[in-house]
Amino acid sequence: MKNFKRIASLLLAVAMVMVMVGCGKSAGNASGNVAESSSSNTSESAAKPFKVGICNYVDDASLNQIVDNIKASLEAFGKANNVTFDIRYDNCNADANVLNQIISNFIADKVDLMVAVATPVAMAMQAATEENKIPVVFAAVSDPVACGVVDSLEAPGHNLTGTSDYLDTSSVFNLIFAADPDAAKIGLLYDLGQDASKGAIDEAKAFLDSKGIAYVEKTGTNVSEVQLAASALVAEGVDAIFTPTDNTIMQAELSIYEEIAAAGIPHYTGADSFALNGAFLGYGVDYANLGKVTGDMVADILVNAKDPASTPVKTFDNGTATVNTETCEKIGLNFEEIKNTFAPFCTQVNDIKTAESFE
Repeated sequence: MKNFKRIASLLLAVAMVMVMVGCGKSAGNASGNVAESSSSNTSESAAKPFKVGICNYVDDASLNQIVDNIKASLEAFGKANNVTFDIRYDNCNADANVLNQIISNFIADKVDLMVAVATPVAMAMQAATEENKIPVVFAAVSDPVACGVVDSLEAPGHNLTGTSDYLDTSSVFNLIFAADPDAAKIGLLYDLGQDASKGAIDEAKAFLDSKGIAYVEKTGTNVSEVQLAASALVAEGVDAIFTPTDNTIMQAELSIYEEIAAAGIPHYTGADSFALNGAFLGYGVDYANLGKVTGDMVADILVNAKDPASTPVKTFDNGTATVNTETCEKIGLNFEEIKNTFAPFCTQVNDIKTAESFE
C-alpha cells in the first residue's frame, strides 16, 4: 500500500512537471507570436511614400532651378518629419504630345499629387484632372487667373494652387528709361503662343502708348525664329528690347545675346536666368526661393491635408534686378554706375556672368 502511494505520488509529480514544461513552451510560443505580430503591425502601419509627379515645361536655367529647389524642399521636409516622397520627374521640352503622355503616365502611376512647372503644364494638368481631382501645385505661372487655372489668387477654387512669378512690367520700363531717358523706340520680343507673355506684353504696350514711345513687335515660336526676330529688331535700330518671362525666348537667349550686345542694345527680361544666359538684365523673382515655397506647398497639401481650393496662390516681390556684367561692358555701360542708377527702383541689384546654368 505504501509502495502504491509512493508510486502514485511520483507519477503525480512527473505529471505536474510535464504540465509546467508544457505551459512554458506555450508561453514561449505566445511570446514569439506577439513579437511577429508587433513587427508585422509596425511594417503595416509605416507610412507609404507620397508619390509626386513633377513635369517641367522646358530645359532652361530658371525652370531647372525651380525643380531643384522643389526636390530639396521635399527632401528637407521628409527628413524633419519622418515622411518619404517618391518623386517622378520628366520634361516635355515644349512638346504638347509629350506633355500629355507624361501626365497620363503620372495618372497611371497613381501619383498623389502633380507639380506643373510653367503655365502650359499647369493648363494641361488642369484639363487632365477635372474628373479625378488629383491635387496639382503649379510653379512659375505668371498669370494663373488670366489663363484660367484658378478663380482668384486668394481662393483658387479647384484642385490647383501654387506659385506665381508675375512680372511687374512697369517696373522694368522704369529701369529702361532710368538708364536711357532718351530711348525712343523699344523692341518687344516674345512668343505669341506663350500665355505667360500675353498680359505682360499688353501692359508694356499700354505703358509705352501712355508715354508716346514707339515700339516694334517681333515674335518667334522656336530658336530659329527667335534668332530671325532678334536680328530684325537690331536692323530696326531699337534703343532697348523687352522680353517678359517667356520660355521660348529663354531657350534662345544663348543664341541671340551676342548679336544684340554687339549692336549696343540692352535686352531687359523677366527673369535672372536670361541674364545668366547673356541678356543685359533680368528682373523678377528669386526662382530658387519660388521653388522652395512650391515644395513647401506640396508637403503641406500631402502631409497636412491642406485643400488646394482654399490655399492662396503665393506671389513674390519682383524687386530684384540681375545685371550681366560682361554684357554690360559690351554695350558700353559701367556696372557700378548702372547699379547706382537702378538702385532707387529695386530692392537689390545683383551681378552675374554668362553661363548655361546656375551653379
